[in-house]
Amino acid sequence: MTSTGARHPLRIIGVGNLFRGDDAAGVLAARRLKDLVGDRAEVIEAELAGLDVLDLMADASAVILIDAARSGRPAGTIHRLDASAGPLSGDLFPHSTHVLNAVDALEMGRTLGLLPPQVIVYGVEVGDTTAGNDLSPAVAGVLDQVVERVLCELEGLSCTSGS
Repeated sequence: MTSTGARHPLRIIGVGNLFRGDDAAGVLAARRLKDLVGDRAEVIEAELAGLDVLDLMADASAVILIDAARSGRPAGTIHRLDASAGPLSGDLFPHSTHVLNAVDALEMGRTLGLLPPQVIVYGVEVGDTTAGNDLSPAVAGVLDQVVERVLCELEGLSCTSGS
């Protein structure tokens, strides 16, 4: 896990495993975002984060989490969920190469009262998560779209967080 700079009230957390094909989508999106967000948010690469996601969210006013999803839709489908509005369905993230998937960690955080006031989740529908494989063309082809959507989301969060 790496982060840039001091703790910031707005955080973007990219979750994934760089060695498992499409599961790398969240971390790779975070890498692309680092140079683009400047000092508007802290960008964190969280490889195999599991419950560490809750620690990475601590003291944040808003978090955008990016992770691989598997709901049965075509690879490259981008999902946007507002975890601050209520519980998320485990159907979108039923399997994970992490110790605990993003939805399980978020729901545990909700139960413990640890979630920031705003949590937006972007799930990138995966195809192949076989160890040693590269991103599939479908997922590689939507990473720029995910980055653009997160940047737009960040603009809205910056306006509402008082930063």
